[in-house]
Amino acid sequence: MLHQLTGGEIAQACLARTAIVSQRMMGIGAGAGVMNSGEANLFKMLRRRASGSLVVFDVGANHGQFLSLALKSLEGEDYHIHCFEPSKEAFGSLLSRGPESRVILNNFAVGNCEGTRVLYYDRSGSGMASLTKRELAHRGIRFDQSEDVSVATLDSYCETHEIHNIDLLKLDIEGHELEALRGAERTFDRNAVGMVMFEMGGCNVDTRTFFRDFWRFFTDRKMTLHRITPSGRLLEIRRYKETHEQFRTTNFVAIRQDDQQSEMESC
Repeated sequence: MLHQLTGGEIAQACLARTAIVSQRMMGIGAGAGVMNSGEANLFKMLRRRASGSLVVFDVGANHGQFLSLALKSLEGEDYHIHCFEPSKEAFGSLLSRGPESRVILNNFAVGNCEGTRVLYYDRSGSGMASLTKRELAHRGIRFDQSEDVSVATLDSYCETHEIHNIDLLKLDIEGHELEALRGAERTFDRNAVGMVMFEMGGCNVDTRTFFRDFWRFFTDRKMTLHRITPSGRLLEIRRYKETHEQFRTTNFVAIRQDDQQSEMESC
């Protein structure tokens, strides 16, 4: 009887809509905008655990959306924010904000090895720019523009700049987050990263990276994984399931286990 009630076109459309709304409330598909994705709560965690100068890495800074949130959230704290943005157009937008002694701007991409890559995009300064030429014809978007960009690893950057600890590493680089993590293995091996916030979405279809890849990376390093909900609450993902493979923009945070208790209490 149930399959007869739900098998019709109208019933299926209603169920699909209900599923989307429910998932969005869980944070699945709600990660695109920094002001309503729940990301701001991570800064409350940082402020509570601050015992010295905080170090934040904004990898994939684009026009400074996350940077603006960070500056507002860390007002009154001692901090340094390192921004990484390879696009000439977007980097110019960051520069136009004016000088800030505690914000370090870097005009290059982050990956798993140093060199030169091609950055593809649909328009100059696009937030969708990626080191992969994405196939978005189904959305009417053409990735037909590009530019050559320099690529560095987080390991080399930290060693060159003598950075010994990263309190929050934010990654939003359109499907290449796992490459950036693999270029920071020495930094992770010395337990120098407190939290990692990363985004998953449709770009991971193009780069063929899955939640399981992140699960293995972080659990191998004894970090717990959590989905960020729009309210800012964190939902711990205690074991991997295939249902976690959702390709709608969703934010996650990995927390070093020795920091977990204090940080979870601040949610």
